[in-house]
Amino acid sequence: MSDNRRPIQARSTRWAATITARLVERDITPNQISTASVGFAGLGALALLADTGFWSSLVCILAIQLRLLCNLFDGMVAIEGGRQSALGSLYNEFPDRLADSLLIVSLGYACGLPALGWFAALAAALTAYVRVFGGSIGLPQRFSGPMAKQHRMAVMTGSLALNALESLLFGTHHCLAVGLWIIGIGSAITCVTRSLRLARDIQASHPTEPAQTLYSQPEGGAHVDQ
Repeated sequence: MSDNRRPIQARSTRWAATITARLVERDITPNQISTASVGFAGLGALALLADTGFWSSLVCILAIQLRLLCNLFDGMVAIEGGRQSALGSLYNEFPDRLADSLLIVSLGYACGLPALGWFAALAAALTAYVRVFGGSIGLPQRFSGPMAKQHRMAVMTGSLALNALESLLFGTHHCLAVGLWIIGIGSAITCVTRSLRLARDIQASHPTEPAQTLYSQPEGGAHVDQ
């Protein structure tokens, strides 16, 4: 199970361990935390759809960070807290895809590029598909970038922070569009790089054997009539 966990440095910090222990004490399940991440993503999406100004940018930034904290603590409560469940794998993936789509699609509408928003959300979902597919055939799941989930959320957070200033100073939202382009193109590149890595992993796990032809002779070299 640990081989298929996204590497997150915060897991080894004291504050994360303390919060995890409090969540376990209060009988909060990993699946509830995963579901809450979708709620926070929805809050961020609503803020962007309602307005693209200073305060909505700050609300969306806060929502993204809360979503990422949920992504941290659902796994820690499950593994370190010993609260794994039969549905854990399902809740570990589906809420993440919903949260990503809500935030990225709303970013597209906020900056007036809805088609790009949908494309970026699809590309982001495909990066996860390639990763999970590798795991489904017994290979290690690859969380590499250049635009993995934490990178997408970092780019979106940065573009929102810049947008907060841009909207105050100029009343424009070019930073949001630039961030969305980076997420879309970067996610598409990540799909390609993960697919190539997956192909190499598959080939490495199945070494090429000498091909058997229709006219191969049996051992000893004698020809046998059929």
